[in-house]
Amino acid sequence: MIPLSFTDVQILISAAVFVLGFILVLIGALVLISRGYSREIRTLTAHTARLGQKGLAQEVTGLVNSATELVASINQLVRTASGIGIFLITLGIALMSAGYWIIQQINWAI
Repeated sequence: MIPLSFTDVQILISAAVFVLGFILVLIGALVLISRGYSREIRTLTAHTARLGQKGLAQEVTGLVNSATELVASINQLVRTASGIGIFLITLGIALMSAGYWIIQQINWAI
């Protein structure tokens, strides 16, 4: 068994918290980049817009209403993915700050 002093435990905890925070910042950035407005959502939005125009030309109100609801749902999906990404980045920065604060609390005098 490796004996660990209180200072060693503080260093390990702060390093683990800092690394976890860094990973969360990376994951949050990936979520913002990949899910914010992906190619599939753009394609779906374009097809929905064309579908809405066709419904207006043929005076099909049910089709237009469905297309409008679909666009609103896609908008909400984009906002939700962006919110998750921003939350992960904020949480990661908070954890990195907590790891730094733990390191600052160590009494380095031997």
